[in-house]
Amino acid sequence: MNDWQFAQENPAEQLAQLHFFSIMKRQPGGDIPFRITVKEFAAPPPGQRLRFFAEADKPVNQKTASFVPCGWGNTVFNALVDCVRLIRQFPYESDEPTIAS
Repeated sequence: MNDWQFAQENPAEQLAQLHFFSIMKRQPGGDIPFRITVKEFAAPPPGQRLRFFAEADKPVNQKTASFVPCGWGNTVFNALVDCVRLIRQFPYESDEPTIAS
């Protein structure tokens, strides 16, 4: 257990350390930069058994059933992989400008 985790007195406080990652989604029409934040909770949030939650900064699949890619895991790696898998699996369909590849 890391020292910072002892700062939490009550699991309902949801104290978390943040880890930041970025990935470039390559697709026809240009590349889309995604920023992923992984929260490492001191203790699993109420209702969860896992301590790591990854969430992208923008939605995918906007024209069908828009959602924000995310993932839970028992390590930073597991949560990050779940989130990245969803970014890769679904198209980014926004009118936001892309980065020319």
